[in-house]
Amino acid sequence: MQKSSSSALMVKQEFFTKWKKGLQIYSAFNKEMTIMERKRAIKLSADVAIASTRSATTQWSRAVVADVSTSAAGAARIAAEEILGRKLTERRKALASKKIVRRRRKAAARGVVRSSAAAVAKKRVRNRTRVLKRLIPGRKKLDEISLIKETLDYIASLQVQVDVMRHIAAAAETMHQQQISF
Repeated sequence: MQKSSSSALMVKQEFFTKWKKGLQIYSAFNKEMTIMERKRAIKLSADVAIASTRSATTQWSRAVVADVSTSAAGAARIAAEEILGRKLTERRKALASKKIVRRRRKAAARGVVRSSAAAVAKKRVRNRTRVLKRLIPGRKKLDEISLIKETLDYIASLQVQVDVMRHIAAAAETMHQQQISF
């Protein structure tokens, strides 16, 4: 238990350091940002920072970096490259896994007959899977098991973002309260 809590703390520290670096680059690049530009800068920096803590080990983290590499320009591109510690390359099309393709072909060749209850259950699973795929970056070519693994990892990463942002907000609130009392 001790190891996992120290590991989570290290991930939070890594995320915070990288996020802060991205925000510093943005603020140095553009001193007078609008509210929307500031919002985009915060979100992009947070997304790239949390994706970089995964070291491209998940599909969603690679998708976030690929999206930034195709759409980011100027300060966003510089911030992303600094956070990642490397130059961004153009996005490449992901190829479907041969294993998934083979599995689908075998199932289609068998022509499995399903009962109506099984068909309803299968339709519900398919609908829920479709909804889930819309929420996770890099979800296009995932089978159901990989999608669940990616979703769990993405949720854990988002929880790290939320925890760090809550600590920052609490610290800012404390500082504000101290300034008011003087």
